[in-house]
Amino acid sequence: MKLLGKMILTAGLAAASVSCADNAVERFTPAVTEDGFHYLVDEFADLKVMRYTVPGWEELSLQQKEYVYHLAEAAKYGRDIIWMQNCRYNLRIRKVLEAIMENYEGPRDTRAFAAFEEYAKRVFFSNGIHHHYAEDKFVPGCSKRYFKKLMKAVGMGDECADLIPVMYDGDIYPQRKSTDKTGDIVAESAVNFYEGVTREEVEKFYAEMADPSDKTPVSYGLNSKVVKDEDGTVREEVYKVGGLYGPALEKICEELAKAAEVAENQTQKDYIADLIAYYNTGDLRLWDEYNIKWVNDTLGSVDFVNGFVEDYNDPLGRKATWEGLVNFKDSEASRRAELISDNAQWFEDNSPVDARFKKKEVKGVTAKVINVVALAGDCYHAAPIGINLPNADWIRREHGSKSVTIANLTAAYAKAAKESPKNMLGEFAWSEEEIAAEKKYGDLTNDIHTDLHECLGHGSGQLLPETSPNALGEYSSTLEEARADLFGLYYMADPKLVELGILPDMEAYKAQYSSYIRNGIFTQFNRVELGKKNTEAHMQNRKLVADWCYEKGLSDNVIEKKVRDGKTYFVVNDFEALRGLFGELLAEVQRIKSEGDFEAGKALVETYAVNIDPVLHKEVLDRYASLKLKPYGGFINPEIVPVVENGEVVDYAIEYADSFMDQVLDYGKRYSTL
Repeated sequence: MKLLGKMILTAGLAAASVSCADNAVERFTPAVTEDGFHYLVDEFADLKVMRYTVPGWEELSLQQKEYVYHLAEAAKYGRDIIWMQNCRYNLRIRKVLEAIMENYEGPRDTRAFAAFEEYAKRVFFSNGIHHHYAEDKFVPGCSKRYFKKLMKAVGMGDECADLIPVMYDGDIYPQRKSTDKTGDIVAESAVNFYEGVTREEVEKFYAEMADPSDKTPVSYGLNSKVVKDEDGTVREEVYKVGGLYGPALEKICEELAKAAEVAENQTQKDYIADLIAYYNTGDLRLWDEYNIKWVNDTLGSVDFVNGFVEDYNDPLGRKATWEGLVNFKDSEASRRAELISDNAQWFEDNSPVDARFKKKEVKGVTAKVINVVALAGDCYHAAPIGINLPNADWIRREHGSKSVTIANLTAAYAKAAKESPKNMLGEFAWSEEEIAAEKKYGDLTNDIHTDLHECLGHGSGQLLPETSPNALGEYSSTLEEARADLFGLYYMADPKLVELGILPDMEAYKAQYSSYIRNGIFTQFNRVELGKKNTEAHMQNRKLVADWCYEKGLSDNVIEKKVRDGKTYFVVNDFEALRGLFGELLAEVQRIKSEGDFEAGKALVETYAVNIDPVLHKEVLDRYASLKLKPYGGFINPEIVPVVENGEVVDYAIEYADSFMDQVLDYGKRYSTL
């Protein structure tokens, strides 16, 4: 992995105490490094905020830099959309928080204001009042009375009656996406995809709209909100210029048009034109046309994601949140990913999946390693480390997909971890041998698993002709992530990877197997409040895989639960047998998806993915607390700054922002559209 320069980091974090009226307030201070660069910029609640570098920026041409600049601006103008999508009150609350942070003239060195500031940071990070990962609503740590005082002090007192109950009352919008299977998950979810309608009404609405005989169906409902009028009519409000979120989409289109003028090739110009047409009309056929052209563009170095893409936040797995990501290819690091994609047909043919569910001809699977330059929407602040798009099954089948591993974010996570004095591995790994293997192979095998997950996992398999893409409903996201993870895990131990030169030897994969089981079965639950269920799709996927394999391998002691000095460990004893279990579960999950077997999918998720053993949960929380680490992380963006000489832009420079709060407040002024 190529990094920008040599960054010498010192271990440890510093905390400064601020004297105040009612006690000392501790505030985060970044660690000081020899060269003045630090990855960690802030810590609060259960979150750490980092910077990422942009290696290779200076190697881009002026035209490419200008292209990136306008794509980044287009991405950032979608910011307000994700706030509105996550909950209808989010944007109003954000504007209150911005007003207080910028204009409050009272004392800020009190514990009450520190509690308010932490709440504001959590809301800014999560693009709303619900935890970005766990889905639960978090409430301010200061009193209602104090919060009202702050609002009135900055002229926002008129908002108190509406917003204070939304922020403080635990019974109002308790979850962004409801996981209560006993109720109506549409009516009980805070997400702003539906208004006044029930799950039954939504499912009937789209059932009547869809054409089962259509072999190239649009993603019905992807870019709309479903509402019910006073007369009982159920209808869509489509996201488009002149429609819902129109002002934001108009600004996005303006920047996309500027980007098209300096695109690298005609193909890019063409699919940007399709994307603009789609935003102007809301026509999902145009979205499909854009995706087909986009997935076939393999010549350009610069690439981007811009649109209503991922359906994880929708309780029904249909509607997509807005996100943006701008990047360029890391040519050196991409060679590994390209080796995988070049052999996609071999991996498909040799998977343990029933032949009926395999693609006879794998088309258009491309993979590369990228460096991001801008994160936006659902990718800001919590960002993925890998992406595989588009999501439409028929496009993937007929035209292929693009898979990327994001090198500079992965590197930033690793560098930031070194700024902390303690780590998870030392606390939760059973043996020195396990630790040594992780240190030797861990970074490499993590990257390879990401490559396999995104490129081959999501890109593998096919639905039977009669199966609806929405057949698995609320369980679709968890099962899809499990399928992709299992594909990657199964092939991690295949000699083919050594043959291709991707893995150095047949010992390397064992580090990935050990870390995956350790995380899935145990350590990941440092992210979940004691007594809560496991609700996030990626966490559910990992628990499903690990717990299922543990149970099925009990008789042969494939994975062993060990206790030493009162501490629990999970140790892989038989790596070969574990690979066999991964393959067995992969075959079943693929069958479930291909056949649309809702009941079998539900049984897998509800049995293995949701409920957390309370004794183990408390133990992992206690042990994790002793490490003083933050379980979640995310990023602020660098700034792309035009360099002007004699009225002409002669270059675009990268400047690394150094304050989470400064950036979010700046974005609130520069990219506010709704």
